[in-house]
Amino acid sequence: QVQLVESGGGLVQPGGSLRLSCVASGFIFSSYRMSWYRQAPGKERELVASITTSGGTTNYADSVKGRFTISRDNAKNTLYLQMNSLKPDDTAVYYCNVVRFMADYWGQGTQVSVSS
Repeated sequence: QVQLVESGGGLVQPGGSLRLSCVASGFIFSSYRMSWYRQAPGKERELVASITTSGGTTNYADSVKGRFTISRDNAKNTLYLQMNSLKPDDTAVYYCNVVRFMADYWGQGTQVSVSS
């Protein structure tokens, strides 16, 4: 079965950095586009970044462009999100996502809190 396990969240001061990881299993990781989403309290879940199978093409939400970098290591079945210059508005639960056969799969999420 598909399993996505996120890690790397935490509490960081504004301007700080975090690196999120998502370890995938139960499917051929290298064959699927992967994405990071986030959901802040009282808000809808939003797409943060996505990456193609080889990592050759990435897309970002306007709010994170130039600060966040999505990457993947297909040999390790792992997706990453490097987050720099963090802002309080980045506070949210971050989720790893894959779509297989028109079904969405999600991890349990990892909390990122940006506060002084």
